Amino acid sequence: MREDLAQIAETLLDYAENGETFQTDKITTVPSGVYTDADLWQKEMDAVFKKLPLALAASAELPKPGNYKAMEAVGLPILITRDKEGQVHAFLNVCAHRGAPVAEEGCGHKSRFTCKYHGWTYTNDGKLMGVAEAHTFGDIDKSTRGLTALPCEEKSGLIFVSLTPGAEMNLDGFLDGMLDDLEYYNFKDWAYIGQRVITGANWKIAFDGYLEGYHFSSLHPESIHPRTYSNLTHYENFGPHMRIGFAQTGIKEKLGAAPKEKWGEMENNGYDFVRILFPNVSIFLAPEITQVAQLFPGPTVDQNRTVLMFFRNEPPKDDADREGLEGMMDWLRQVVEEEDYMIGDLIQKGLQSGAHSEIVLGKNERGNQFFHECLAWYMANDSSKPMPKI
Repeated sequence: MREDLAQIAETLLDYAENGETFQTDKITTVPSGVYTDADLWQKEMDAVFKKLPLALAASAELPKPGNYKAMEAVGLPILITRDKEGQVHAFLNVCAHRGAPVAEEGCGHKSRFTCKYHGWTYTNDGKLMGVAEAHTFGDIDKSTRGLTALPCEEKSGLIFVSLTPGAEMNLDGFLDGMLDDLEYYNFKDWAYIGQRVITGANWKIAFDGYLEGYHFSSLHPESIHPRTYSNLTHYENFGPHMRIGFAQTGIKEKLGAAPKEKWGEMENNGYDFVRILFPNVSIFLAPEITQVAQLFPGPTVDQNRTVLMFFRNEPPKDDADREGLEGMMDWLRQVVEEEDYMIGDLIQKGLQSGAHSEIVLGKNERGNQFFHECLAWYMANDSSKPMPKI
């Protein structure tokens, strides 16, 4: 029995029966410049995104030896590989000769990578194995000209990368048990279904929308609100990360029809969770289709690029099943883009107008408060102060 989830389910049921939600002790404010100041945005890139472990890929995207994923993260070209022994590696996708990429963006299978500019070739563990027309180029020590490695670790079905070469990465300490749920559901063996890419406003404007359900009835009256109560959430933290509970509109009937000792096993059947990996990933696990949203800042302060990755606990059974999954991915992209990110673009314009010097976060928006507190904690880089807690 998932006793921790059973207790949350009972709390969510109590909220639904009494018209309540999780509340903290005070209203807080955030300066509007947090979303508009270009210098602050650059500091976030340097102090957070280039320092902390980022969940850049899922194991399901690189399921076999020889698989790779090439991508951009925070303006940096990244190559993630799985070598013949099954070990994952991460590199800057930059040839040591003249700086061109050695792999085109996307996923595939290769034992070696050849730069299209001059044909230098690398193994999938980053070693330079061949210099084109070496007899004319001159002597070069290939052992010193490999791809630049990045700290990389695979855990519970996700692949984490630090964007700073040589950085120490205490992943277990950083996660603080956050991935126990993914371990329980054996997420590492799920199937990768596909992805959709959308763009929007400042990354924090976009991410704020993943952290509360206060807006469901007004912004999502036909898409989310029929399934999920508005302004009814439960928060808990694991270090800087969060598990946010949402009560479904049918929670009373669904939990009422099941023995209490089973409530902890009823995720997606009465209640749901959104799992937040600081600083930029949202995970919604569901048996029909799972969405993992990666929010990447930039290329300027008023923009973000969001990659919606989709998974299921089994691969498509046939063409009809695949078609149905494509439809679900399109619908989920549409909701995020046409509802959440549409309002985000308007918020960006509103904050840039100077109408208000700050925004207000209510007692019922503890997830948003906590996220901004954690971001400020990492930006301050003062370990003498304790990390915020829910």
